[in-house]
Amino acid sequence: MIYSMTGFAVATADLDSGSLALELRSVNSRYLDLQLRIPEELRAAEPALRDTITAQLSRGKVECRINFSARNAASNSVQLNQSLLQQLAKWNNDVRQMIPEAQSLTVNDVLRWNGMLESAPVNAAELQSSLIELMKNALAEFSASRAREGEKLKEFLLQRVEQIESLRVAVAPHIPAAIAQHEEKMRTRLRDALGSDDDERVRQEITLYASKIDVDEELSRLHSHLAEMRRVLAQGGAVGKRLDFLMQELNREANTLGSKSVDAEVSRSAMEIKILIEQMREQIQNLE
Repeated sequence: MIYSMTGFAVATADLDSGSLALELRSVNSRYLDLQLRIPEELRAAEPALRDTITAQLSRGKVECRINFSARNAASNSVQLNQSLLQQLAKWNNDVRQMIPEAQSLTVNDVLRWNGMLESAPVNAAELQSSLIELMKNALAEFSASRAREGEKLKEFLLQRVEQIESLRVAVAPHIPAAIAQHEEKMRTRLRDALGSDDDERVRQEITLYASKIDVDEELSRLHSHLAEMRRVLAQGGAVGKRLDFLMQELNREANTLGSKSVDAEVSRSAMEIKILIEQMREQIQNLE
């Protein structure tokens, strides 16, 4: 399986203590860049969450957002802070004794006092366990979305590989034709200049010319690199860096092919090959 570095997943869980919501999204990156946005009450679970994510992902800029909403007062999970309430009552009496005209605290004042309302304690271990399980579920969906995108990219790349191979095969017949055409020009020039053909001189010129425009080695290496691309894509896994290296090798051969060209069709084919390579390079940046 080949994975794209672009993915998205959402998972939620309804617990006795509240509700958990987790969102994963990623884009391409040269290395694994993990950003966790997590509430303070769940901060202790961060190392385990990172381990869970890195066990499945090797590249990509990954953002993980986690939200936790505790149960509200309707579920009787919020209570008055009795010790703080007693302290406020004492302060209220002390102030009234010292300043009789001072107004007493109202119920609204008391309830709005910082720390007066206490939520029922949350079972941290249970909450973290639920969060890790939720992350595993989200990663399963996340990997599935990345695999679907990776399969599309694989098909795209294989189509370009076949197009380049067709262009490569079409180039070979043009070289003997170019050599024959050059030989005929040489013979014509010698007849015009000397009144006769000099076979030895023509052979030397043709041998030199043929060595300059010979692209058999470049065509052979193109074939080898394309075969390696098919093998890597069939093997699957983390193929991005390997394919990126092959793009450099393919581009090098395409440049040499273009520089040696003395035929319009060969030049056109070299340019088409370079365009296809660039299209592949752009998409390979999204592969893990």
